[in-house]
Amino acid sequence: MFTIYDKDKQRVPIKVWLESRDQLEEQCLEQALNLSNLPFVYKWVALMPDTHSGYGMPIGGVIGTIDTIIPNAVGVDIGCGIAFVDTNIRADSISKSQYKEIVAQIMNRVPTGFDHHRVKQQSSILDKASKDRVFKKNKELYGEIERGYYQVGTLGGGNHFIELQEDDNGMLGIMVHSGSRNFGFKIANYYNSIAKKLNKKWGNIVPRHYDLAYLPTDSPEGRDYIMWMNLALDFAKENRSKMMDAVQDVLYKNIDGIEFSDEINAHHNYASYENHYGKDVWIHRKGAIYAEKNVFGIIPGAMGSYSYIVKGLGNPESFKSCSHGAGREMSRRAAKKEYPVDHVVSDLESRGVILGKTRLRDVAEEYREAYKDIDFVIGQQLDLIEPIKRLKTIAVIKG
Repeated sequence: MFTIYDKDKQRVPIKVWLESRDQLEEQCLEQALNLSNLPFVYKWVALMPDTHSGYGMPIGGVIGTIDTIIPNAVGVDIGCGIAFVDTNIRADSISKSQYKEIVAQIMNRVPTGFDHHRVKQQSSILDKASKDRVFKKNKELYGEIERGYYQVGTLGGGNHFIELQEDDNGMLGIMVHSGSRNFGFKIANYYNSIAKKLNKKWGNIVPRHYDLAYLPTDSPEGRDYIMWMNLALDFAKENRSKMMDAVQDVLYKNIDGIEFSDEINAHHNYASYENHYGKDVWIHRKGAIYAEKNVFGIIPGAMGSYSYIVKGLGNPESFKSCSHGAGREMSRRAAKKEYPVDHVVSDLESRGVILGKTRLRDVAEEYREAYKDIDFVIGQQLDLIEPIKRLKTIAVIKG
């Protein structure tokens, strides 16, 4: 870890869990500098080793704010995160043809990409929200609750995935990566738009080009955003659970004697009211996970590589956070330009990875070479986490 702090250009320092400044892309550094000059940011800005530029705030960034919340520092996929479960089955006890059949059955159960369920799904989270007067009063967003019933239990696209994995002891595991889908996207954009209008009215103490419009947490708008954000967090967690249930059901029907254990289900795009260095602040984790001492977390690598189960060390300097993945090395557009579809598919086949994807033209966006090396990223944060288990991709389903 190193620190960037020019007192003439920054209000607070930036702590970076990498080896040197030249490992930061220019736009990522510029966004971090913008964060460091926010009047309400607390202590310092923390950048995890998977950090790269995002919208307004770097992905892989963590900040604390005083009495303030920033929709773009949470992100548009509110509650995006990962779930994982172990099984009691050896991965090599299942044939390749069986895995292919299992992948086909999962894809038949779980809509991917822009697809939603055709019939309304059960959702205890949305059932409760639909009856709440606080949500009913928002005429702009209340309709998203009804639409959410068709989105829950769907994967989406981009870097979201369902993987069957093998740990270093040869045991089979399941990992699911997804978030709040269009439901959270609409909430994020709605409140970011409100924040921008209010900030303009208040005189833009945060420059507009930062794309970091804020809401005071004691304002009606700030309180409403927090309630809708928390609803999106609950929805995202239920979304992952529904998909995990579907995958487990497929495996149960195809593998005799299978049992599931040790589930982890955690967000990496959210804001949480926490106490750090004796003060209650809003910790925004945008592409970062909670790494309190002895709390288990998941750090996935790129498609076809390795992922890790880790245990937090509770390091206060990172606001008890760590990376949420490997982190992009290359933009989606650049990856598609650099790597032909057949190259990516051949690479996965050479590694014995089964790919489940209906549309191949954008597969290079998630190619492993478009991401940082996961072992390098893990190595940069051994003061934040303890690696517990390494997992290799057997099969991956993408949107």
